Amino acid sequence: MSAIVLHRIDPAKNMRRFYWLDVQPDLFGQWCFIREWGRIGRAGQVRTVPFPTATEAHDALATQQRVKERRGYSPWLKGGFTPPLL
Repeated sequence: MSAIVLHRIDPAKNMRRFYWLDVQPDLFGQWCFIREWGRIGRAGQVRTVPFPTATEAHDALATQQRVKERRGYSPWLKGGFTPPLL
């Protein structure tokens, strides 16, 4: 599964935010749900949460994606924004 990049832009509020979600294996056999968020064009904050199985990590990703979409974030179109590397 590739990373999911969400964005929220509201010029009236001077808001240009991104939210990057991904699931990746770690070196110890667990799966990590990785989130990065911040202002577009700036370095963001990163949080990594380990899960024992890939299914649990993907469930956490799907839950977080729904939460962010309810708050006004929408998927970023391919070819537009490249999230900062971890």
